[in-house]
Amino acid sequence: MRARRMRVLPMISLSINAELKRVLPGLALGCITAKVTAEKHNELLWREIDQHLAHLTATIKPDQINTVPQIAAMRNAYKALGKDPSRYRGSAEALLRRVLSGKGLYQINNLVDINNLVSLESFQSLGVYDLEQLNGPVELRIGAAGESYKGIGKDLINIENLPVFADALGAFGSPTSDSDRAMVRPESGNVMMVIFSFTGAEELGPWMARASNLLQLYAAGGQVESKSVV
Repeated sequence: MRARRMRVLPMISLSINAELKRVLPGLALGCITAKVTAEKHNELLWREIDQHLAHLTATIKPDQINTVPQIAAMRNAYKALGKDPSRYRGSAEALLRRVLSGKGLYQINNLVDINNLVSLESFQSLGVYDLEQLNGPVELRIGAAGESYKGIGKDLINIENLPVFADALGAFGSPTSDSDRAMVRPESGNVMMVIFSFTGAEELGPWMARASNLLQLYAAGGQVESKSVV
């Protein structure tokens, strides 16, 4: 079989809209781009994931979730934007609630699984996107009135007043749920992984390094680049 040639993309232009930054001055992003190999399951990665899930269930009780500083900061950020954080939970909170309720963590592919592991380690929401599906500079802005997109495995998601990523083709991601347009697929070869921090940029360095290392270990990550956006 002839090998598929993958176009290597440079670090994408990523920014935070001034109005969103005015409302949420502590918001910062950690952006990692990499050339990767997607696979359905990685056994060594899941050993790490299972170990961390056991640690979480042994150290955090469900009624303590809202007191985790990173999750509390995200909930306060959603309230500041006029969004109910109990109805539109950040993905970090939703993942942690799922794990602590005994439902375990779903297996998608190695890229999404890395994304979820770093989220559960850092208590920050993360998103991973197929760079080939993005068009032009990406801005994190406030979702417009009536704005929505089709979620991954879901119907239309109301993204009004959420922090949302948008490119020339429109909105495609948020800390709550991403659209199916930019989702990673078996053929994805160039990805952008983003860490959403609502507690400032100070914590981003170690978690960008962690995500970069996991991509190299479990997704054959090459040409890995990272930067923070404030």
